[in-house]
Amino acid sequence: MRNRSAAFALVALCLTPSLAAAASGEIKIQTAGKFERKTVTYDCAAGGRLKVVYINSDPNFLAILPVKGEPQDLVFASVLSGSGARYAAGKYIWWNKGNNGNLFDSTQGDNAPPVMSCTQVDG
Repeated sequence: MRNRSAAFALVALCLTPSLAAAASGEIKIQTAGKFERKTVTYDCAAGGRLKVVYINSDPNFLAILPVKGEPQDLVFASVLSGSGARYAAGKYIWWNKGNNGNLFDSTQGDNAPPVMSCTQVDG
């Protein structure tokens, strides 16, 4: 269910031309096509509100979100999904479909429930 090698390859492709910019906390993605940046707010029940920034610039599709216990926001890269949009960052998977998003910890096994389930609260 969780193919991280594809995520690592995509992140490497995204970051390689911008290593100098990474030192300043900046990633530059060049595209000849459409670029879209969208912020979506989710209600995650006991987890509170979660703001996710989606950056879409074909062929790069990213999601940036805070994860509890991590010192800074994580950059998730899209990976193959049979349904919805699935993103990976380290041991985490952010999977959204429609107005729902789920955060999984891949170290808990393929059949583990999400560590956080969220519903979009804005359009």
